[in-house]
Amino acid sequence: MQVPLRVQDVKVNVEFYSFGIQEDDDLKVPVPYPDRSEGNVFLKALPMRLDFGSAGHTHTASLRAEVWAQRPDVDNQPAWDEVDCAEIETVTGRLGVWAIGRALDVIDLGAPGTWRVRVTVQGRDEVRHLARTVGPVMDVERWLLQFWPKEVPEEMAL
Repeated sequence: MQVPLRVQDVKVNVEFYSFGIQEDDDLKVPVPYPDRSEGNVFLKALPMRLDFGSAGHTHTASLRAEVWAQRPDVDNQPAWDEVDCAEIETVTGRLGVWAIGRALDVIDLGAPGTWRVRVTVQGRDEVRHLARTVGPVMDVERWLLQFWPKEVPEEMAL
């Protein structure tokens, strides 16, 4: 049975329907977050950066980052609202988490290089409704980012 090499749980303060992750060394990122961010796009890849579109304007989302030695299976996964894949390059092996500003949390991939990532999310309809009717909520929208090295010879399957 496959198990992740590393798991991190992060709270993301979403604002303006979006947040992002990017290379931890901000000076290496050609277009740093939030430049060219689009809150209505589920997943957008830019050089050394990934942007995520949230269903709620302002709230705190939960994000779980898993690092795998190879592409993780999708078996036994709960039903997801959205699923997509992308790649991200890092020269430090660490990714900063961004919303309006940089969060204290850093996602540690363990090594530099190009990483594949499967992005999944749950709770989008609920956070969309609650953000409009109640206001800022916490842990309603739940993101899972599963990273594995690009050089693993497997197709990026959803």
